[in-house]
Amino acid sequence: MSHSSSAPTPMSFTKSGPLTGRVRVPGDKSISHRALMLSALAVGESVIEGLLEGEDVLATAAAMRAMGARIERGADDVWRVHGVGVGGLLQPESALDMGNSGTSTRLLMGLVASHAITATFTGDASLSKRPMARVTDPLGTMGAQFSCSPGEKGNQYLPIMVRGACPALPISYRLPMASAQVKSAILLAGLNTPGITTVIEPVPTRDHSERMLAGFGARLDISTDADGARVISLHGEAELKPQHVIVPGDPSSAAFPMVAASIVPGSEVRIDNVGINPTRAGLIHVLKDMGADITLVDERIVGGEPVADLIVRHATLKGIETAPDVVPSMVDEFPILFIAAACADGTSIFRGLEELRVKESDRISVMAKGLEAIGVRVEELEDGLIVHGSGGAALDGGATIAAELDHRIAMSFAIAGLVSAAPVTIDDMSPVATSFPVFTAMLEGLGAR
Repeated sequence: MSHSSSAPTPMSFTKSGPLTGRVRVPGDKSISHRALMLSALAVGESVIEGLLEGEDVLATAAAMRAMGARIERGADDVWRVHGVGVGGLLQPESALDMGNSGTSTRLLMGLVASHAITATFTGDASLSKRPMARVTDPLGTMGAQFSCSPGEKGNQYLPIMVRGACPALPISYRLPMASAQVKSAILLAGLNTPGITTVIEPVPTRDHSERMLAGFGARLDISTDADGARVISLHGEAELKPQHVIVPGDPSSAAFPMVAASIVPGSEVRIDNVGINPTRAGLIHVLKDMGADITLVDERIVGGEPVADLIVRHATLKGIETAPDVVPSMVDEFPILFIAAACADGTSIFRGLEELRVKESDRISVMAKGLEAIGVRVEELEDGLIVHGSGGAALDGGATIAAELDHRIAMSFAIAGLVSAAPVTIDDMSPVATSFPVFTAMLEGLGAR
């Protein structure tokens, strides 16, 4: 069930005393999606611990069930997946409802593209506005066929019917934009494609797909070309072996308590079991550059992914200018970083963020409007935002924010409310269930109002 069909859930957040305590954020969303998909393509039973049980990941589970995998959640919160094998996906009997999940949609289109099945993908109002040509174009060159309503500038939007090609054609594809979703869709299509499928990545993006594909037994060669681009080659007609996957905490979710503890005076919060994969940990480095007090403890490797506990204490932040090359390692964390910048001393300049305009909402425009509504001076750029900080003084607050069905916008302004003189109201908190169902309970547990 997609959140957009339920009644809006408005909620107000108000100035808070110190946040203290120890929290654990939900499992990593990117890794959870991929664990379900690859387990469903392995032969035998895989076990997944720590799976994020948000709406987006449950949409992936439902789609893999519809295509033949047996997926069960035990009373012990452990998920068990009996896979069908690469090439074994079955024709789904009805359309696959992706809800709000762009990751599910783009990655599953890749899977379907090289199987002899046809599947129709539908989504909620927000997902139906997100461009899909970035995956349908390369998958089309592999032989898959797509029927949909074309949108502006020749783009493609849901609902989309995908007719897979079997055998599909291996391709060598240079990514025109930094997108882990496009990379992953092509590699997943390559699993059931004879020969070698290659993706060339001029700017490195999150590498969970490569790590997990190798962990499940796919043969990957990773190198660097003469231009310094990353070259990922997957040997097709792979046989995946079942695995025991332990999902680390999602760094994109940890961003919210991390920034909250940094900006609410007197706070000290420990966030356990956070994934610190270098392709995802950009926010930690940027916040530290701003003066944040963040300590990594008990660094370890869990299921092939680097993990640590984070201890975050309140600190005086200073304005920053981020380099565009940090964007892929923290693309989802910019909304909450804008809130940190609003509380900092001085001006922050963020550029190279064009990708934020095609997320669940136009995150540059929606954040700019919301920040202005709570008294922050901002300048919207074509590719980013300039934020003039309050120097640590309370924000004005006193506004209702239209979150545009975007979970990260809703959570970012909830955190802003904790440092605002008047309450900040979010028009609808229900989208938060897509990625962080226990968000408000976590804040209340730390002492927020």
